[in-house]
Amino acid sequence: MGDDHEDLEWELEEGIPQFEDPFIQQYLKGRDALIQEEQKRRHGIVETAAKSNFISNRILDANLRKSLSPIAARAAKIVSQIRTQEQHEVWTAGLDEATAHQSDEILYPGVMFNLAKNRMEKTKLWKIVDKMPKGSLLHAHMDAMFDIEFLVDLAFSTPGIHILAPKPLLTDTDYEWAPVSFQYSSQPLEASEDKPSIWTETYEASSLISIQKAASSFPKGGEKGFREWLSSRCVLLPEHSYHHHHGVDAIWSHFAKTFPVIDSILMYEPIFRTGLLRLLGQLAADGIRYVEFRYGFSNNYRREGHDEPDEDLFGWFQMVEDVVEQFKKTEAGKDFYGVRIIWVTLRRFSNKAIVETMKQCIATKQEFPDMICGFDLVGQEDLGRPLADLVPVLFWFRKQCAEEEVDIPFFFHAGECLGDGDETDQNLFDAILLGTRRIGHGFSLFKHPLLIDLVKEKKILIECCPISNEVLRLTSSIKAHPLPALLARGVPVSLCNDDPAILGHGRHGLTHDFWQVLQGLENVDLVGLSMMAQNSIRWSCYEDQSPAEWKAGIQNGVMGKGLKSERLREFGSEFEKFCEWIVLEFAEFDVDDD
Repeated sequence: MGDDHEDLEWELEEGIPQFEDPFIQQYLKGRDALIQEEQKRRHGIVETAAKSNFISNRILDANLRKSLSPIAARAAKIVSQIRTQEQHEVWTAGLDEATAHQSDEILYPGVMFNLAKNRMEKTKLWKIVDKMPKGSLLHAHMDAMFDIEFLVDLAFSTPGIHILAPKPLLTDTDYEWAPVSFQYSSQPLEASEDKPSIWTETYEASSLISIQKAASSFPKGGEKGFREWLSSRCVLLPEHSYHHHHGVDAIWSHFAKTFPVIDSILMYEPIFRTGLLRLLGQLAADGIRYVEFRYGFSNNYRREGHDEPDEDLFGWFQMVEDVVEQFKKTEAGKDFYGVRIIWVTLRRFSNKAIVETMKQCIATKQEFPDMICGFDLVGQEDLGRPLADLVPVLFWFRKQCAEEEVDIPFFFHAGECLGDGDETDQNLFDAILLGTRRIGHGFSLFKHPLLIDLVKEKKILIECCPISNEVLRLTSSIKAHPLPALLARGVPVSLCNDDPAILGHGRHGLTHDFWQVLQGLENVDLVGLSMMAQNSIRWSCYEDQSPAEWKAGIQNGVMGKGLKSERLREFGSEFEKFCEWIVLEFAEFDVDDD
């Protein structure tokens, strides 16, 4: 207290103004007004533009906060207090320098996901976000959603699963990079016993070896080593994401080689059925009520007990439809709305190959109209064909859909890159011009002021995948992510998880991404998270809609009469109950700090 008194005397002697002085108070009032005006332009609820016929996606946090119930306002304040406390007590190494140096642990608010994961899951903030209703999951690659260890267990426990490769696997390079796949075969286990092991020079290319024999003969630790090896072929290891100086192409080469292995295991009916039922339970437990999976069909689907694959994908879609309905009849799934599929194909394919998949997509849509909700092109944007190169086949697809009287809108990946004006970055221009209803990632959008205005005008949602962007080396941490720049401009955003099983989440809902954003970004609090969850509902394809119906559903919000409006109101009720839980569970933080 003595030092404070001396400092005050010194300030007065020097003529330094005090905070209580009227002109300083006037400055602070102006500062507060400026901050509030800026906040009005941030994410929140949509505002009708006074001079146009469309709903601007300028989002008003301030208006939303005015409409919060007293309980929700208290809950938001509690969460902010917990966040502040944990930033100082959990994420500041200086409070425990000896421990930090001893363990070489990197600690700071917003530390990259793979370094933060174990610690984050023990925090109060995690407990809160885990409990939060999260709306819809709109950007998730289906084959990257299944828990890898569970998938490996299924491969072992399912009769008839075999491994094959185009060459023997002999070296460490082979173990890491050589193509391998799995396939069901009705041949007896004894048939593998007389064949050379896949780990020997005498292995016959593409011959089927039972997974049990391959595991028991694995040179690096038998079955235990085999399981670890197989899991490593299906995930990105943490060290892959740390080495940012190796660049995006290097980690994508590791990333891309996981999918063929996973798909080959998945595309056998008993495995997919069991895995999908479990996955839906995990998503529902995470507060997700509806999912749009992106899936490409690079592997042929085999029904249970069939050596030969199906000629079409009708059996696969019927299986998925059956599993979803089965899940919805359970206690865990009674409030789950459902699943739809965004059909994807690889952007690196030739026009001929892409057109063939488009024909399959249209035929399947006619057979399963409620299952397919959109079309997309996937794969690394930097190394794939830009959308501008694909315009002719995309126009052909649109024409074919009209002729066949099916509605399959575009939901394009675009701007998942570091470029600034290169042809990959320019995919954003084409995605908008081609009428995409949402943009996957949109990482480079913040560099384009005109496109930001167009995205808002056309009511295009950005499917933001913050952890994916970290792990795949687009950004080093949430602190360096462009998400805040998009929110500051009022761009509508929902949070998505992209490829959680491959990226190392360990569980496959949205809690990790929600937590990372809440903990890492000062301007996103509980209210901000809830608005991004509401956005996911506004931009969900619960049913086929014409462009006019689609925009009306987004515009009407809770005030409308359609399915989206109904589900937004249901979310509001869920969120209010969630806020009540926060106030009760963390009552010690419910202190008025005025």
